[in-house]
Amino acid sequence: MTDPTDESAVLIDGPWKHRTVSAAGTRFHIAEAGDGPLVLLLHGFPQFWWTWHGQLTSLAEAGYRAVAADLRGIGASDKPPRGYDLITAASDAAGLVRALGAADAAVVGHGTGGLIAWTMAGYFPWVMRRLAVVSAPHPVRLRRAVLTSPAQAWAARGLLAHQAPMAPERMLAADGAARVGALLRSWSGPGWPDPETERHCRAAFGVPGAAHCSLEYHRWLFRSQARPDGHRYMRRMRAPIGVPVLQVHGERDPFLLPRAARGSGRHVDAPYRWRLVRGAGHFPHQERPEAFDAALLGWLGDAEPDDWGPERTGQNR
Repeated sequence: MTDPTDESAVLIDGPWKHRTVSAAGTRFHIAEAGDGPLVLLLHGFPQFWWTWHGQLTSLAEAGYRAVAADLRGIGASDKPPRGYDLITAASDAAGLVRALGAADAAVVGHGTGGLIAWTMAGYFPWVMRRLAVVSAPHPVRLRRAVLTSPAQAWAARGLLAHQAPMAPERMLAADGAARVGALLRSWSGPGWPDPETERHCRAAFGVPGAAHCSLEYHRWLFRSQARPDGHRYMRRMRAPIGVPVLQVHGERDPFLLPRAARGSGRHVDAPYRWRLVRGAGHFPHQERPEAFDAALLGWLGDAEPDDWGPERTGQNR
């Protein structure tokens, strides 16, 4: 059996500083860089704060205060036994904004972090000035795609495998979290991940409890569909999002297909911009960082974004 990883393994040195912030009764590890308007970065699966290390630098250089957080249960953040539903996670993120001393933030979320960011816009819009979602369809759109598209249902079949108790997290953490590296490779475009990314992500999932907690988000996503809390969540999320949204998706994403993400703009009653990153898979912010940063910084710097999305204009951008 592989020895567990100490949390210090995720405190990677760089042009940022690490600290712990308490919010919503939980301690969160963050890495931050720069000064200016707050940009809160939420990671996806199977990753941790370091997925945003490139954006911590580019955002800081552009005049923003960039903060990348480890989600509840991941990396060096607390790992409580409960709270892995999207509403609690969105409350965590909203609490982080206030704990960081900001009135609001531009929130950028990838994968699971993107679903959390969508949920923030539905439940806590007053702490968001803008929203950027990466590889994350709107939750209502995602549910519809899984139920009506055999291709998307097959692509996301791993979520079903994660519903079994205990065995999936043991497999995820086994052999130095080798499966984490396999997932990164299978969900990305050719030539990624680089060895450093794989090494860091595998170390993060060797931290005791991290594999289990990461899968608890997936379990709630699946199991809540037939429960009252899931029905209440979907009903709430059907209300239009009133926050300006940038949606970025990898052209080759094999896990959440681009066709499943298209249509999310129908749930946004505010400026909405769609950007497809050519050649990228599920991790466009790391696979094609220059193209991603251009889209993100252009969106954040546009004082009056007037895009209203291909769903409304009929254009295919």
